[in-house]
Amino acid sequence: MIKYLGSKLRLLPGITDVVARIPNARSAVDLFSGTARVAHALKGRGVRVEANDHNAYARTLAAGLVQADRERWTEEAERWIARLNALPPRAGWFTQAYAEEARFFRPENAARIEAAREEIAAAALDPELEAVLLTSLLLASDRVDSTTGVQMAYLKDWAPRSFRTFTLALPSLHSRPDAGACHAHGMDALQAAAVLSADVGYLDPPYNRHRYRNNYHVWETLVRWDQPETYGTVRKRDDCRGPASPFNRRGEIRGALSTVIDRLDCRALVVSFSDEGFLSRVELEEMLDPRGVVQVLTAAHPRYVGAKIGIHNPRGEKVGTIGRLENVEMLFVVTPEGINLDEVPGFATATASVSN
Repeated sequence: MIKYLGSKLRLLPGITDVVARIPNARSAVDLFSGTARVAHALKGRGVRVEANDHNAYARTLAAGLVQADRERWTEEAERWIARLNALPPRAGWFTQAYAEEARFFRPENAARIEAAREEIAAAALDPELEAVLLTSLLLASDRVDSTTGVQMAYLKDWAPRSFRTFTLALPSLHSRPDAGACHAHGMDALQAAAVLSADVGYLDPPYNRHRYRNNYHVWETLVRWDQPETYGTVRKRDDCRGPASPFNRRGEIRGALSTVIDRLDCRALVVSFSDEGFLSRVELEEMLDPRGVVQVLTAAHPRYVGAKIGIHNPRGEKVGTIGRLENVEMLFVVTPEGINLDEVPGFATATASVSN
């Protein structure tokens, strides 16, 4: 999976274990799917997943990792990946923007990325196969970039991984669950909450001012392939100037998340949040209490890699000091009658909501 702010890699065993303990949980809605890490893992455990995210790169990752089934696409995707890896480099607008004007990739890798993306764009492929190949492209690009993990800056000196040769590989695909086909959606979360339903709703919303499209604007451009107008040292897409989501606004997140919780047609909810967020544990418990018994798991979690090396400007120059290195991740589990949450991997023993 790509490096990602708010990644649930370390907490993934616990999250999937919690879902497995919920009685008759054969389907799940992942409303803010991001890199699709959780949705992909749930599919691997036989859960039918409806993954949703309004960003194009995230919707593509969900289509390539969650909607696409291993038996259907492995052979054809491997043929295409071999073809793409054999292409000669093709430097154009992408190489100029992201290897010359900005230094996210070394020019030779940017030209290989560009050649592969142009070939995919020209092929008029089945949408699922295209999503698998674009997922492979994003994962391969992430392995040779020169950032701390977000695209608000690139490193002043080339990262060691940037000297690797860009090479695509088949993403990890799972078989279709017995419970049915999985799907990827690209809706706004408020809209998706009104139309998607499942046994379990998994919510991992943005929780502070950090906007994912701004942090991953290069991935958005690679997927859209629209040669956008750009600005600033890091050549952000012009649409990054647009208004922030209500989930990124302190004064609006409570109302937006309350609406999502009220709308979701799910027997159980699992909500991931951080103590760095705009909402407190007590506020979240109050919002979730009408849906059932609220139990809370906590885990100390390292902050994203950029926090470990300090604050940098868009050119990758250090301009600030290192802050705290850990936060507390909270997992709110809401079920009709409560469930046993002893010894969940990576989490402290659950405590019940103060209001129950």
